[in-house]
Amino acid sequence: MARFAITAPKAFGVSVGDLRAYAKTIGRDHQLAQELWNSGWYEARMLAGFVDDPTLVTPAQMDRWARDFDNWAVCDHSCFHLFDKTPHAYGRIARWAGRKEEFVKRAAFALIASLALHDKKAPDTIFRKCLPLIEKAAVDDRNFVKKGVSWALRGIGHRSPAMRAEALEVAQRLAASVVPAARWVGKDAIQDLSRPPKAKAKAVAK
Repeated sequence: MARFAITAPKAFGVSVGDLRAYAKTIGRDHQLAQELWNSGWYEARMLAGFVDDPTLVTPAQMDRWARDFDNWAVCDHSCFHLFDKTPHAYGRIARWAGRKEEFVKRAAFALIASLALHDKKAPDTIFRKCLPLIEKAAVDDRNFVKKGVSWALRGIGHRSPAMRAEALEVAQRLAASVVPAARWVGKDAIQDLSRPPKAKAKAVAK
Protein backbone atom coordinates (compact mmCIF):
# COMPACT_ATOMS: atom_id res chain seq x y z
CA MET A 1 0.00 0.00 0.00
CA ALA A 2 2.83 2.39 0.84
CA ARG A 3 4.33 1.71 -2.58
CA PHE A 4 1.16 3.10 -4.16
CA ALA A 5 0.90 6.00 -1.69
CA ILE A 6 -2.16 4.55 0.04
CA THR A 7 -2.18 5.68 3.65
CA ALA A 8 -4.58 3.86 5.94
CA PRO A 9 -4.11 3.76 9.72
CA LYS A 10 -6.38 0.70 10.04
CA ALA A 11 -5.82 -2.04 7.46
CA PHE A 12 -5.93 -5.84 7.47
CA GLY A 13 -4.01 -6.43 4.25
CA VAL A 14 -6.79 -7.99 2.14
CA SER A 15 -6.49 -7.51 -1.62
CA VAL A 16 -9.11 -5.60 -3.60
CA GLY A 17 -9.61 -8.68 -5.78
CA ASP A 18 -10.56 -10.75 -2.74
CA LEU A 19 -12.87 -7.99 -1.52
CA ARG A 20 -14.58 -7.83 -4.91
CA ALA A 21 -15.12 -11.61 -4.93
CA TYR A 22 -16.46 -11.55 -1.39
CA ALA A 23 -18.81 -8.67 -2.20
CA LYS A 24 -20.44 -10.79 -4.91
CA THR A 25 -21.41 -13.37 -2.28
CA ILE A 26 -23.04 -10.64 -0.17
CA GLY A 27 -24.97 -8.68 -2.78
CA ARG A 28 -26.39 -5.22 -2.15
CA ASP A 29 -26.85 -4.35 1.52
CA HIS A 30 -27.23 -0.68 2.39
CA GLN A 31 -27.28 -1.13 6.15
CA LEU A 32 -24.23 -3.36 6.14
CA ALA A 33 -22.40 -0.80 4.01
CA GLN A 34 -23.00 1.88 6.66
CA GLU A 35 -21.67 -0.36 9.40
CA LEU A 36 -18.62 -1.31 7.35
CA TRP A 37 -17.87 2.31 6.61
CA ASN A 38 -18.28 3.41 10.21
CA SER A 39 -15.74 0.82 11.35
CA GLY A 40 -12.98 2.95 9.85
CA TRP A 41 -11.04 -0.01 8.47
CA TYR A 42 -9.59 0.41 4.98
CA GLU A 43 -10.87 -2.90 3.61
CA ALA A 44 -14.26 -2.45 5.25
CA ARG A 45 -14.69 0.87 3.49
CA MET A 46 -13.63 -0.61 0.18
CA LEU A 47 -16.15 -3.43 0.69
CA ALA A 48 -18.82 -0.85 1.57
CA GLY A 49 -18.38 0.71 -1.85
CA PHE A 50 -19.00 -2.66 -3.48
CA VAL A 51 -22.10 -3.67 -1.51
CA ASP A 52 -23.99 -0.43 -0.90
CA ASP A 53 -27.18 0.11 -2.88
CA PRO A 54 -26.78 3.27 -5.03
CA THR A 55 -30.56 3.77 -5.10
CA LEU A 56 -30.51 4.23 -1.30
CA VAL A 57 -27.46 6.47 -1.08
CA THR A 58 -28.34 10.05 -0.13
CA PRO A 59 -26.47 13.31 -0.77
CA ALA A 60 -25.86 13.56 2.99
CA GLN A 61 -24.24 10.13 3.00
CA MET A 62 -22.04 11.08 0.05
CA ASP A 63 -20.91 14.25 1.83
CA ARG A 64 -20.26 12.32 5.05
CA TRP A 65 -18.20 9.64 3.34
CA ALA A 66 -16.28 12.24 1.34
CA ARG A 67 -15.26 13.98 4.57
CA ASP A 68 -13.88 10.64 5.76
CA PHE A 69 -11.70 10.05 2.71
CA ASP A 70 -8.11 9.74 3.89
CA ASN A 71 -6.47 8.23 0.81
CA TRP A 72 -6.92 8.26 -2.95
CA ALA A 73 -7.85 4.56 -3.18
CA VAL A 74 -11.00 4.78 -1.04
CA CYS A 75 -11.88 8.11 -2.68
CA ASP A 76 -11.61 6.80 -6.24
CA HIS A 77 -13.18 3.46 -5.39
CA SER A 78 -16.24 5.09 -3.82
CA CYS A 79 -16.70 7.39 -6.80
CA PHE A 80 -16.03 4.74 -9.46
CA HIS A 81 -18.05 1.87 -8.00
CA LEU A 82 -20.85 3.58 -6.09
CA PHE A 83 -21.30 7.35 -6.19
CA ASP A 84 -21.43 7.64 -9.98
CA LYS A 85 -24.38 5.21 -10.00
CA THR A 86 -26.48 7.38 -7.69
CA PRO A 87 -28.94 10.02 -8.93
CA HIS A 88 -27.00 12.63 -6.93
CA ALA A 89 -23.60 12.24 -8.60
CA TYR A 90 -23.70 15.28 -10.86
CA GLY A 91 -24.90 17.46 -8.02
CA ARG A 92 -21.82 16.68 -5.93
CA ILE A 93 -19.26 17.73 -8.53
CA ALA A 94 -19.44 21.53 -8.23
CA ARG A 95 -20.03 21.26 -4.49
CA TRP A 96 -16.87 19.24 -3.90
CA ALA A 97 -14.71 20.99 -6.49
CA GLY A 98 -14.61 24.07 -4.30
CA ARG A 99 -13.72 22.29 -1.08
CA LYS A 100 -10.33 22.71 0.59
CA GLU A 101 -9.88 19.11 1.80
CA GLU A 102 -7.53 17.31 -0.58
CA PHE A 103 -9.53 14.11 -1.01
CA VAL A 104 -12.94 15.78 -1.03
CA LYS A 105 -11.71 18.01 -3.82
CA ARG A 106 -10.20 15.02 -5.63
CA ALA A 107 -13.56 13.26 -5.33
CA ALA A 108 -15.18 15.92 -7.53
CA PHE A 109 -12.81 15.10 -10.36
CA ALA A 110 -12.85 11.36 -9.73
CA LEU A 111 -16.62 11.61 -10.15
CA ILE A 112 -16.25 13.48 -13.44
CA ALA A 113 -13.87 10.82 -14.74
CA SER A 114 -16.12 7.99 -13.56
CA LEU A 115 -19.26 9.51 -15.06
CA ALA A 116 -17.48 10.31 -18.31
CA LEU A 117 -16.62 6.64 -18.65
CA HIS A 118 -19.80 5.03 -17.33
CA ASP A 119 -22.69 7.35 -18.24
CA LYS A 120 -22.77 6.73 -21.98
CA LYS A 121 -26.20 8.35 -22.40
CA ALA A 122 -25.28 11.69 -20.83
CA PRO A 123 -25.08 14.58 -23.29
CA ASP A 124 -21.73 16.26 -23.90
CA THR A 125 -23.17 19.51 -22.55
CA ILE A 126 -22.98 18.12 -19.01
CA PHE A 127 -19.27 17.48 -19.30
CA ARG A 128 -18.64 20.72 -21.17
CA LYS A 129 -19.83 22.52 -18.03
CA CYS A 130 -17.16 20.65 -16.05
CA LEU A 131 -14.27 22.05 -18.10
CA PRO A 132 -14.18 25.42 -16.29
CA LEU A 133 -14.07 23.57 -12.96
CA ILE A 134 -11.14 21.52 -14.24
CA GLU A 135 -9.29 24.58 -15.50
CA LYS A 136 -9.81 26.41 -12.22
CA ALA A 137 -8.66 23.47 -10.07
CA ALA A 138 -5.61 22.73 -12.21
CA VAL A 139 -3.57 25.32 -10.28
CA ASP A 140 -3.86 23.24 -7.09
CA ASP A 141 -0.40 21.73 -6.67
CA ARG A 142 -1.42 19.02 -4.20
CA ASN A 143 -0.46 15.71 -5.75
CA PHE A 144 -3.76 13.90 -5.48
CA VAL A 145 -5.79 16.90 -6.57
CA LYS A 146 -3.81 17.61 -9.72
CA LYS A 147 -3.82 13.92 -10.67
CA GLY A 148 -7.59 13.82 -10.18
CA VAL A 149 -7.99 16.94 -12.31
CA SER A 150 -5.92 15.36 -15.08
CA TRP A 151 -7.96 12.16 -14.87
CA ALA A 152 -11.19 14.16 -15.26
CA LEU A 153 -9.88 16.13 -18.24
CA ARG A 154 -8.64 12.98 -19.96
CA GLY A 155 -11.89 11.17 -19.23
CA ILE A 156 -13.94 13.92 -20.84
CA GLY A 157 -11.63 13.94 -23.83
CA HIS A 158 -12.21 10.25 -24.44
CA ARG A 159 -16.00 10.58 -24.63
CA SER A 160 -16.29 11.76 -28.22
CA PRO A 161 -14.30 13.48 -30.99
CA ALA A 162 -16.00 16.78 -30.15
CA MET A 163 -15.14 16.56 -26.47
CA ARG A 164 -11.63 15.46 -27.30
CA ALA A 165 -11.14 18.68 -29.24
CA GLU A 166 -12.51 20.79 -26.39
CA ALA A 167 -10.48 18.94 -23.77
CA LEU A 168 -7.34 19.45 -25.83
CA GLU A 169 -8.04 23.18 -26.04
CA VAL A 170 -8.17 23.32 -22.25
CA ALA A 171 -5.07 21.13 -21.98
CA GLN A 172 -3.11 23.37 -24.33
CA ARG A 173 -3.98 26.46 -22.31
CA LEU A 174 -2.94 24.71 -19.13
CA ALA A 175 0.29 23.44 -20.69
CA ALA A 176 1.22 27.05 -21.48
CA SER A 177 0.52 28.22 -17.93
CA VAL A 178 3.19 29.71 -15.70
CA VAL A 179 1.74 27.69 -12.80
CA PRO A 180 3.65 24.38 -12.49
CA ALA A 181 0.62 22.32 -11.44
CA ALA A 182 -1.52 23.58 -14.29
CA ARG A 183 1.31 23.04 -16.74
CA TRP A 184 1.69 19.44 -15.53
CA VAL A 185 -2.05 18.75 -15.91
CA GLY A 186 -2.08 20.20 -19.41
CA LYS A 187 0.94 18.23 -20.61
CA ASP A 188 -0.33 15.02 -19.03
CA ALA A 189 -3.68 15.37 -20.78
CA ILE A 190 -2.12 16.28 -24.12
CA GLN A 191 0.12 13.24 -23.99
CA ASP A 192 -2.84 10.94 -23.34
CA LEU A 193 -5.34 12.52 -25.72
CA SER A 194 -2.81 12.65 -28.57
CA ARG A 195 -2.30 8.89 -28.64
CA PRO A 196 -3.60 6.79 -31.54
CA PRO A 197 -7.08 5.25 -30.93
CA LYS A 198 -5.76 1.78 -30.03
CA ALA A 199 -3.36 3.19 -27.50
CA LYS A 200 -6.12 5.34 -26.00
CA ALA A 201 -8.26 2.29 -25.31
CA LYS A 202 -5.53 0.96 -23.05
CA ALA A 203 -4.99 4.20 -21.18
CA VAL A 204 -5.88 4.04 -17.48
CA ALA A 205 -6.15 6.60 -14.71
CA LYS A 206 -2.87 7.36 -12.99
